Amino acid sequence: MEVTVSGEIKGGVNHQTAAISALVKVTTAGTAVVLGSQVIEGPLAIRAIAGNAGVVYIGNDSADDVAATNGFELSAGDTIVLSYVKNLADIYVDAANSDEYVTWLALEVV
Repeated sequence: MEVTVSGEIKGGVNHQTAAISALVKVTTAGTAVVLGSQVIEGPLAIRAIAGNAGVVYIGNDSADDVAATNGFELSAGDTIVLSYVKNLADIYVDAANSDEYVTWLALEVV
């Protein structure tokens, strides 16, 4: 998995720095990758980048995986907004083609 992080926030009791957006690569089609490991505790937007050749799948089948048969399908340029995400580690991404990307953006920064 390749993750590129941009931006940061400072918050919480310990004034920890956390990413507010990132780019996540699905290197091998059919092999799901976790969206990240960060606690979000708020709404989250996930977008399949416009340059993708195929569709990506977002979700978690309760076995820490996602696939075409059980994921939420996003075509290139499509976005889904989840009203509440506790932790990025609960969301998985897979793709129909290798080397596809999604971006995510935390929508409420406290």
